[in-house]
Amino acid sequence: MLGWLRDWKMKIMSFNKNIKLFMLANVLIQIGMGVFMVMYNLYIKELGMPETVNGQVISMTALASAIILIPAGFLSDRFGRKWIIIGGALLTAATLFYRSFAIAETPLIYAAFFTGLFMAFVQVSGVPFLAENSKSAERVHLFSIYFALMTVANVIGSLLGGIVSDVFQAFLSMAAVEAIRWSLLFGAALFAMGLIPLFRLNHNLPATEKKVEAHIKIDPADMDLKKNLIVIFHFSFASLLIGIGSGLVVPYLNLYFSNRFDASNAYIGLILSLGSAMTAVAMLIGPVLVRKVGKVKALILFQLLSIPFLLLTAFTTSLLLASVGFLFRQALMNAANPIQSAVAMELVHDKYKGLSNSVNQMVFNIGWATMGPVAAGLVITFGSFWGYAYAFTITAGLYIVSSTYYYFIFGKRKLAEEVQAKPVIE
Repeated sequence: MLGWLRDWKMKIMSFNKNIKLFMLANVLIQIGMGVFMVMYNLYIKELGMPETVNGQVISMTALASAIILIPAGFLSDRFGRKWIIIGGALLTAATLFYRSFAIAETPLIYAAFFTGLFMAFVQVSGVPFLAENSKSAERVHLFSIYFALMTVANVIGSLLGGIVSDVFQAFLSMAAVEAIRWSLLFGAALFAMGLIPLFRLNHNLPATEKKVEAHIKIDPADMDLKKNLIVIFHFSFASLLIGIGSGLVVPYLNLYFSNRFDASNAYIGLILSLGSAMTAVAMLIGPVLVRKVGKVKALILFQLLSIPFLLLTAFTTSLLLASVGFLFRQALMNAANPIQSAVAMELVHDKYKGLSNSVNQMVFNIGWATMGPVAAGLVITFGSFWGYAYAFTITAGLYIVSSTYYYFIFGKRKLAEEVQAKPVIE
């Protein structure tokens, strides 16, 4: 264990200044966003609005991201990552402050749209920025650390959101809606603090290195647009299936615990934060699994192992079992993300990294945008047990299809050579 920790410490210390500043900025951004997103569904509920408003807010946020992600990717590739990230973060912070005070349905929905629009510029540039500031051999570790830090930040944010709200309500005798509003403002302020390290990022990038790993169809030094688009399409289709499934479940997990089990805000914040903590641990274990079976098989194993726990969450009437199912599904499914990012950044030429990341996130957000009303409709129609049970079961089916597709496209073609060979990980 001590050797493992020393190894991770050495990896982190070896990253350049740009990566460290970017990670610090995103820790603050993710803590703030974690507070905000955990509490916002509950804020809408406390305002007395129907369940469908939550569905519209989630859908509009995802739709805005889907609309702007490809243009944002092109702009990021064309003008560089730093100012795209700063501009997006600054405008997103403004929308979060506005949403903390809005109380009418129409402003809530429109403001959610602009949050998704501006946050897309931050999201689309992050992974390419890290890829451009790192070497190929260190990216599995880099992305694992980065995603783990982001999930730990969400642990803190999720936990803080529920605690701050409950403290204001219990000790300051605030009404529930006012207590939640102050927790939203707290989250927005933390988000805004993430701008400080972003301004210190350096524009200069490390010299481009020659890639040596073998991949499907395309040499990563090949700038041909058509060949890169083929690879981007395959990744994007798998992401679309995952996005549709996630859109049925993930945005409603706090409402799932509230509606089915009448859990308190503090418990919801705690369980969501524990889910993020387990995800962080799984992500740090990910490189060990990659070293044993290769990137593709590791990714597929994480996704498939999450499905029994998803089904447990779908059909249990026990809060304890629901919590256990949620925790393991969350950890296993999300542990695959840094591995997928590492593979995608290796397969695509530097010129198209922003485009690749934007297309993947766009189709994922399309899934969220289209499934928000469907998930809300299922719960309204079938109630808090069968509504969630149907949504979770459909998600399990989509995860199976996505993993199968990913295996046949990436696991059985030339990329399988990389699976059989020992990965280059330092």
